[in-house]
Amino acid sequence: MKIRAGFHLGYECIQPTPMLLVLNIHPSRRADLLSEQVLTFDRPIEVWEYTDSFGNACSRIIAPPGLTTISTRFEIYDTGQPDVVPTEAVQHAIKDLPDEVLVFLLGSRYCDTDRLSDFAWKTFSSTPLGWARVQAICDFVHNHITFDYQKADVLRTAHGGFTDKSGVCRDFAHLAMAFCRCLNIPARYCTGYLGDIGVPADPNPMDFSAWFEVFLGGHWHTVDARHNTPRIGRILMATGRDATDVAMSTAFGPATLSRFEVITEEVP
Repeated sequence: MKIRAGFHLGYECIQPTPMLLVLNIHPSRRADLLSEQVLTFDRPIEVWEYTDSFGNACSRIIAPPGLTTISTRFEIYDTGQPDVVPTEAVQHAIKDLPDEVLVFLLGSRYCDTDRLSDFAWKTFSSTPLGWARVQAICDFVHNHITFDYQKADVLRTAHGGFTDKSGVCRDFAHLAMAFCRCLNIPARYCTGYLGDIGVPADPNPMDFSAWFEVFLGGHWHTVDARHNTPRIGRILMATGRDATDVAMSTAFGPATLSRFEVITEEVP
C-alpha cells in the first residue's frame, strides 16, 4: 500500500522567535519512504536538525516576525495490515525491564499517576497480567471518555480526562497510559498520521493523531484507546513520556498557529 501524507502549518510571530519542531517522521519509518520527506519554509530560514533523547528527529529554527508557513509532502510504503494484537504478550517484573524503559513507568506532566493509582488498582488489579490487562484498560477509557473536538484542552491531564469524561485523542492516550503505569506496565506516548483507511471517512478536518505503546514481552506494541480497534496506515512521527515531549512545535516566545492542514490518504 502507498500512502500520501503531509501538512501546511502557519505561525504568526511578532518578533524573532526560537522554536523546536517535531514534524519529521520517526527514523524507524525512513526506510519505508517512497519520496523524500523534508520540511520546507516559505521564507529563508536556517534549520538545525538534531535527535532528542527519545530518538525523535527534531528541528530548531528562529522564526522571523510575520507569517511563516512550514510544509512537507511525501509518499510512504505501508503493509496495509492492521495493528498487531499481541494477545500472548507477557508483562515483565520491574526488575527484568531494560534500564531505558523505566522512565515510562513514572508519572509525567500529563500522566499524573499519583492521582489515579488507587482507582487503577481497585479497578484493574483482578484482570490477567499482560495484554489482557492493557485491553481492559483500553476498554474502560474508550467507554469513559467521549470524543469531542470542541472539548480539546492543552492543559488537561490524565486525571482531568478522567473527571471531565470528554476530550480528544491525546486525552484517551494520557488516561490509558497513566493507568498502565500505575499497574507497572511501561507506556509511552506516540504521535503521527492516521488516515481514514479501511474505515468510514471522518467528516472532521484531518489532524495529527495520538496513540501509545506498551512494553510487553520484550517489545513495544501499538495501543489506541480512542478507536479501540486495530487500524491501518499509522505513520509514526515521535514518541515520548507524554504530549510535552512530542509537541509539533515549542515556541520560546509569542507564536500563533494561524494555519493547520494535514493530509493523509491512500494512493490508488
